[in-house]
Amino acid sequence: MKIGVIAEGDTLESYVAEDFGHAPFFLIVDMDTLDYTVVKNEFANSNGAGFKVADAIVGLKVDAVIVGGIGSHGLQILNKAEIQVSYDEDGTVEQCVKDFKRRYELKKKFENKSN
Repeated sequence: MKIGVIAEGDTLESYVAEDFGHAPFFLIVDMDTLDYTVVKNEFANSNGAGFKVADAIVGLKVDAVIVGGIGSHGLQILNKAEIQVSYDEDGTVEQCVKDFKRRYELKKKFENKSN
């Protein structure tokens, strides 16, 4: 699974950003290997950054997004594209991805038991 993490820096040790639209970077992280690509947020200082960032994230073909905080417009765009959003995240990119993976695998386990 490919996860877009909205981050304050450009490494796995960076903190997840509180502000979806104005964060300086997106890290596109492979959930299983933790391999990642850094994308600089060219919209960080723009008006309507949340809309622009959401559209950019959709274009990156991620399966999920991890962020500290996100507005309703950005959330709607991601939901419409069927991208899972985990918000109110706090910690490093690496820790948040590992936590997301643990929750995702647990959810899948229980979904499979109920079928």
